[in-house]
Amino acid sequence: MENKLDGFAMDLEYANRDKLRSVFPECFTEGQLDIDKLLSLCGEYITDDFEKYEFKWKGKSDCLRLAQKRSTATLRPVPGDSVNWETTQNLYIEGDNLEVLKLLQKSYFRKVKMIYIDPPYNTGNDFVYEDDFSDPLARYKEVTAQTTKSNPETMGRYHTNWLNMMYPRLRLAANLLRDDGVIFISIDDGEQANMRKLCDEVFGEENFMAQIIWQKVYRPRMDVQVFSTSHDYILCYVKSSDESIRQEAFSQNSAQFNFVDPANGRRYRRRSIRKEGSASLRSDRPNSWFPLVAPDGTEVYPFKPDGTEGRWRWDINTYRKNEQQGIVEWVKTENGWQAYAKQYLDAEASKPPETLWLHQEVGHNHSAAESLKKLLSGKVFDSPKPVELITKMLKLATYTDTGDIVLDFFSGSATTAHAVMQLNAEDGGNRRFIMVQLPEICNEKSEAAKNGYLNICEIGKERIRRAGQKLMQQVTSGQGNESGDGFGCGIPSTEAEWDYAIKNILDIGFKVFRLDSSNLKLWDDTPIENVDLDSLFARMDGIIDNLKSGRSEDDLVYEILLKMGYPLTADLAAIEVDRLTVYTVERGSMLICLQPGVTAEVVEKLAALEPQKIVLAENALADNSAMSNAHYLLENRGIELKIV
Repeated sequence: MENKLDGFAMDLEYANRDKLRSVFPECFTEGQLDIDKLLSLCGEYITDDFEKYEFKWKGKSDCLRLAQKRSTATLRPVPGDSVNWETTQNLYIEGDNLEVLKLLQKSYFRKVKMIYIDPPYNTGNDFVYEDDFSDPLARYKEVTAQTTKSNPETMGRYHTNWLNMMYPRLRLAANLLRDDGVIFISIDDGEQANMRKLCDEVFGEENFMAQIIWQKVYRPRMDVQVFSTSHDYILCYVKSSDESIRQEAFSQNSAQFNFVDPANGRRYRRRSIRKEGSASLRSDRPNSWFPLVAPDGTEVYPFKPDGTEGRWRWDINTYRKNEQQGIVEWVKTENGWQAYAKQYLDAEASKPPETLWLHQEVGHNHSAAESLKKLLSGKVFDSPKPVELITKMLKLATYTDTGDIVLDFFSGSATTAHAVMQLNAEDGGNRRFIMVQLPEICNEKSEAAKNGYLNICEIGKERIRRAGQKLMQQVTSGQGNESGDGFGCGIPSTEAEWDYAIKNILDIGFKVFRLDSSNLKLWDDTPIENVDLDSLFARMDGIIDNLKSGRSEDDLVYEILLKMGYPLTADLAAIEVDRLTVYTVERGSMLICLQPGVTAEVVEKLAALEPQKIVLAENALADNSAMSNAHYLLENRGIELKIV
């Protein structure tokens, strides 16, 4: 049944084929993709010499198939572990990040502004996720019941195991980034080279922005024999445009602004529109190579002084917009026409970010560990990142008031969530976070276990709770924002005051979800030996009520949101229609009714609310006739019907 909602997540392979088919229909014969024809249409012609540069390792093809494999999992709500469930726009997800990333594909496709991850560095002592190609969810359940395994060099597939872990996760993460999205990845010398190659393939080498050096310690170690390592790396890639990276603020030197705009009397300086420095070639950004028309009609291309083909700073649409706003200035020199952008003195001064981040500016390992120890009243997590470090990335990649989503799918102690809330407290922003963490069990001899933390997720959630409370007290008293004037309500003391502060000042909450198998029973297609009819009838009876035992209506509602492409923080309310509970999603965009007793009159009333989609339980309608009538009625109204 075409409109039947099953327990599977988004089919990435079908979606990719469908996109190709819409652009290149001639490349499909009898439903199969003709890759040779596709390459030829793109100007890539097959020759007898198939040798080319590529990054390969054992298991790479299997990893790609694993990334494309549809998930049969879901995310179950855990309100009891959450903070401000009804109002928050933040998420904390417990589960294997590979399965979680699959589940987020439909709801968060191209909606994430920034990703930061601090994955296992593959030191030999840290763990590497061991993915199961046949049943990833079963593997996850096994992992959560025991401690994860290390990846020592003696295993013989040291780098291979690590690459097999990272590749499918980065593939899926890339799908979630907005067109102006940015990803930052922390790594050390051990796998830096492989991570760079991996990201070049996944994000495109033309989208590499920087390899940042972060000074992680403030003094050398004296107990090493050769070099004392003082830094880690942070790789930065954009989804498609270097305009995704914001400039850093700095104080202006007024002496440099030696031109006056006659149109408005403002002082300005000139900045060449031709891109300079790194990634400034035509091949780096082909869509930024185009002719500009000078005042006398001459076409000007962004050639470099040595004659090589460069590129403009902007694409054609950005250029036209700036030209209309009077920002573009043409100057004729002995070498021909030159195009400049006006940079005004009274505008917010900015500079390109640098690739060396010193500990005085963004913190170091020791300061991060001490801050977390103080917040959680004990050393419960090894090697957290400084909040200041993540904050700097947030300032480069996100905006204050656009509701930017920040994702961290190796969230650890939840430093990223802490940084998002802290920056929002400072600048009044409305950034939102999604944290994903495997509930790795804490060693029973560890300080974390002694302090009552069962797994890493418990540490991360408690950190967000305590950091949020502290930030709210600072903000409401005027200590946390840039102006220092507070919000005039004082530190909340009553439940009503806290409710007001949470809704109107700072989102310090988070909804917790936990990875589990689908709430829907999937048809068991394993063969029945000896034509055992009793077993067959029992199997058919078990699927009549397709909701698994022990699962709630709320569980199913959130699975529907995920698999229908709605965010987990979507506006959700319950109304009553003819004594039936109906859930309205995003102010009536979708209606969900899971209770039996849906008559033709009820369907009419639901349709009258003018939703785009209606979801009904399979047993909600009395019989096949009622089902057919519902289909006919809603199809005529242009309303999509889904059955679960």
